[in-house]
Amino acid sequence: VQLQAFGGGLKQPGGSLRLSCAASGSTFTTYTVAWFRQAPGTEREFVAAIRNSGGSTYYKDSVKGRFTISRVNAENTVYLQMNSLKPEDTAIYFCTAGRPALSAIRLPTRYYYWGQGTQVTVSS
Repeated sequence: VQLQAFGGGLKQPGGSLRLSCAASGSTFTTYTVAWFRQAPGTEREFVAAIRNSGGSTYYKDSVKGRFTISRVNAENTVYLQMNSLKPEDTAIYFCTAGRPALSAIRLPTRYYYWGQGTQVTVSS
């Protein structure tokens, strides 16, 4: 599975962005897909995840109510809609695919495939 993330950019606080994660490979629909982010000098952190069926989603507490993860399996694409952006959302955002257990869904080591990342900058 190969992943490509795009859609990042520069936004003012309070603005919105939609990130896309496009995947190749016929088995994509069998994987949980997650978004992680990494700001300079920090470790990569979990943002959101969606199970292969799209029926279950999980979020970092600080993005709940602002970010929405979704997927369209027929298009091999996962989206991250980000609303009410804050400066602390500034980071490189990565999409990733794997089959983590629920207890490990927030651990980057449980994912097999990673995209190249897209920069999100929130600043006035």
